[in-house]
Amino acid sequence: MKKLLLAVVVSLTTISSVTLAEVKVGIILGFTGPIESLTPAMRDSAKIAFAEVSDSGNLLGGETITVLEGDSTCVDAAAATAVAESQVADGVAAIMGADCSGVTGAIATNVAVPNGVPMISPSATSPGLSTISDHGYFFRTAPSDARGGEVLAQITLDRGVNSVAITYTNNDYGKGLADVYEAAFKKGGGEVTAVASHEDGKADYSAEVGVLGSAGGDALVVIGYLDQGGKGMIEASLDSGAFDLFVLSDGMIGQSIADAIGADLNGSFGSLPGTQSAGAEKFVDVAAAGGVDASAPYAPESYDAAAIISLAIQAGGSADRSSVVANIKGVANAPGTKILPGELSKALEILASGGDVDYQGATDVEFNVLGDTGGAFKEMEVSDGSFNLVKIRN
Repeated sequence: MKKLLLAVVVSLTTISSVTLAEVKVGIILGFTGPIESLTPAMRDSAKIAFAEVSDSGNLLGGETITVLEGDSTCVDAAAATAVAESQVADGVAAIMGADCSGVTGAIATNVAVPNGVPMISPSATSPGLSTISDHGYFFRTAPSDARGGEVLAQITLDRGVNSVAITYTNNDYGKGLADVYEAAFKKGGGEVTAVASHEDGKADYSAEVGVLGSAGGDALVVIGYLDQGGKGMIEASLDSGAFDLFVLSDGMIGQSIADAIGADLNGSFGSLPGTQSAGAEKFVDVAAAGGVDASAPYAPESYDAAAIISLAIQAGGSADRSSVVANIKGVANAPGTKILPGELSKALEILASGGDVDYQGATDVEFNVLGDTGGAFKEMEVSDGSFNLVKIRN
């Protein structure tokens, strides 16, 4: 009888431990630095997906996800890799992040790949990330600037802007996007009067604007960050009268810069990844229920990155890192039952029963052989002090 009671106690203890088990997943974004106004919505969108999975009770028979947050700073590679090393040591199964291209590449190369940790970035767009030696561990839900630069150049030309000067933040993201934009704009018949980099963190950008202003142009293309040097270049341009129309890269789009510049930014335009699919419409409701603005830059991509990580864990029946990375494309790509935001519980059930899912999510995710996704782009224009959608560009 005592042996029977002991067996029951042991059995109950085992069941309890399984029910209360947790899967650790990292979120690494620039909560300080040049895009700090964007990252709270990105983090919160990812956490909505992780909470949706945990609350369903369907993840690996009832396990839950514990999120470890870390600050990439967006610009300090050493700080970003230190955060990633800490998360890896704490046993994360995967990393949702990072955000800016330079720190993302540093984490992937120095931490994630050597330790076999899958990464899905929602916003690192440098073309160079497509071909890093990642051994299949790096993915991104935002399309590469190899396409984004072409789209932005076409938008510029379509608006009758025939000559531009270009300034870019002096890093992988800025240089890569500037090169693509310049080539596409010239190919379309436009004139590039001057190209010059700028450094973030300066108090005065009048010298840089002076060089670009003397070259002239119908507009200044600003490829940078809305809370840092990109904003400084716009302010200095307006102060000097060098430019009054600005073409904005994705890193420059967010309400904080519209609030900071005011009415002088009205009429300026740009683009960032995004679509108006059924999944995008569904995400509006999911985000609103979680207290997140669905239109915030890279919020949909962040939800999708977190959702894919969660489904990959379920598909392999394990939070083992090698199992997760092996199942990422399987859950994100066809064939399988199409899954939209808010349907993660359904997806977990299908996977648990041995079925296949095709997670389309908020951004129509479909990974290619390089771990990139194609995606569409939102043409945005500032009017009445806010960024407003003009149309979707493919």
